Amino acid sequence: MFIEAIRMPGKGQITLTGQLGDVMKESAQAAWSLLRARPAALGIPLDAFTQSDVHLHVPAGGVPKDGPSAGITIAAALASLFTRRPSRHDVAMTGELTLRGRVLPIGGLKEKLTAAARAASLPCLFPNATKTTLLTA
Repeated sequence: MFIEAIRMPGKGQITLTGQLGDVMKESAQAAWSLLRARPAALGIPLDAFTQSDVHLHVPAGGVPKDGPSAGITIAAALASLFTRRPSRHDVAMTGELTLRGRVLPIGGLKEKLTAAARAASLPCLFPNATKTTLLTA
């Protein structure tokens, strides 16, 4: 699944579209909160969040999407947007993000790696119980 974001003048609101389930919406809110809590560490001007609105979209709106594992991907998309540093389009990532910035272990690794391989997305970033792991082909 792909995630895209756009920034526009506004007052700090985030809009989520793409037929997202409640858990995925919560993951987006957690990623948004984490970035707002750590702007200096990411090189984001503090006023960027109060003077901008963001629209986060997960294409293929006819397909329901849910689960917490997109949290790190959403955070990466938002960080890319606010720092104006493009993220690589060929990297797949997965993992639930906490408000403290930890990436939690995931399930369904085999299926996620198979999907990444089909999309020609390598390297893949995925968490394990002790650290985030980089898998390259």
